[in-house]
Amino acid sequence: MELFNDLTRRKELFTPIKEGEVTFYSCGPTVYDFFHIGNSRPFIVFDVLRRWLEYLGYKVTFVQNFTDIDDKMIKRANEEGITVKELAEKFIAEYYRDAKALGIRPPTVAPKATEHINEIIDTISKIIKNGHAYVSEGDVYFDVKSWPNYGSLCKQNLDDLEAGARVEPGEKKKDPLDFALWKAKKSGEPFWQSPWGEGRPGWHIECSAMSSKYLGENIDIHSGGVDLIFPHHENEAAQSEAASGNNKPFVNYWVHNGFLLIDNKKMSKSEGNFTTARAAMQKYPPMAIRFFMLSAHYRSPINFTPEALEQAANGVARLKNCIDDLNFASKSRVDNNSDFDIQIFEKELTDLKAKFTDAMNDDLNTAAAIGDLFGVVHLVNSSLKDNAALPEKFFELSKSAFDFYNDILGLPGQDENLSELDENEIENLITERTNARKAKNFKRSDEIRDFLKSKGITLEDTPQGTKWKLSVN
Repeated sequence: MELFNDLTRRKELFTPIKEGEVTFYSCGPTVYDFFHIGNSRPFIVFDVLRRWLEYLGYKVTFVQNFTDIDDKMIKRANEEGITVKELAEKFIAEYYRDAKALGIRPPTVAPKATEHINEIIDTISKIIKNGHAYVSEGDVYFDVKSWPNYGSLCKQNLDDLEAGARVEPGEKKKDPLDFALWKAKKSGEPFWQSPWGEGRPGWHIECSAMSSKYLGENIDIHSGGVDLIFPHHENEAAQSEAASGNNKPFVNYWVHNGFLLIDNKKMSKSEGNFTTARAAMQKYPPMAIRFFMLSAHYRSPINFTPEALEQAANGVARLKNCIDDLNFASKSRVDNNSDFDIQIFEKELTDLKAKFTDAMNDDLNTAAAIGDLFGVVHLVNSSLKDNAALPEKFFELSKSAFDFYNDILGLPGQDENLSELDENEIENLITERTNARKAKNFKRSDEIRDFLKSKGITLEDTPQGTKWKLSVN
């Protein structure tokens, strides 16, 4: 597999540090609110990267943190009249709820910053000891000019970076580029004891401390949105390598996804186009959002529009309808002679899987991979339509193929929002309609059909019984 490495700005053959194992750190949410729709892109994309690496046979240790202490959290907790811990617990639970709806698997480890204060203090102490940080009136700052490789990830020199830097009120640092590893206690803020006085950790240091604890000082993959390259990931790399002192890179492969745009504009509260994933899932099916996020190459910007989401919803519906038709045909299959050429069908499936594999191995090209998945949909639909009798192996091969794609892409998933009704409710209404037709109560039969149509369900009467599928615009 090849991955585009943002450190070298080129695609590279992925070779893990330890044969057969992958250490993978991905930046998680700051839990002061529901995560925004832009965050859902890296959560979904890197969930698929993790799934693909596991399919390739690697044992993946996937760590995604929760930032549960920072300025935003303190401000929000004070506004709500609750503790920062209570705020964090509330939105960590909401994160898991939304992530599950979007088909995102839980990480191997989900560390919280506040539960790793000792590790954070230990990491800062090592940086100070190695001559790359200093104490200033209870604050601890990383000394950027002491680190010759600073700027290597964002590909900017110190002069350019310094021109855009500023010193916030109350900061007492030597250089505008220096960043806080530890912040001295302020009135009304949570604090912990440290060798430098009471205070709390800075934002960047938590990821270094937690990745080192769970993955080691040199890890295979670190991922996140492109907006994190500077300053967050640049700072992470500098402080992690300064702490280890082992002359090894903190990360071998830096992988970042492109921006999510809203109507071709970067999402921001000032633009009035800011929306959470929770709010988006109240308008669009979660699986449509997942499909949309995977429909473009992860490094490209992607434009979140109603039209794009409707197309994605239609794509998910077509996929689910194909699987439902396959299952229906399998249940009503009659054992009789079939002239269907199963060998040709199996070869076509194999060829599509090979193309899918090539796409995924080419820097996780999910856009092309989805095209190959819909090649399978077309192949199965055509076979079901054009052949009255199909051998049992056809159904075995088709179901196995869809299981494979679903395991990797998480599509179509279990999306309760594709229809307001669950399958049992739909089946019960179809049974009632069938009985009404037998009793020549066509008024009730039509009422049920029209009701289901209003809920996005289309009925099709066949000699084998009534099939239902999600309506596709």
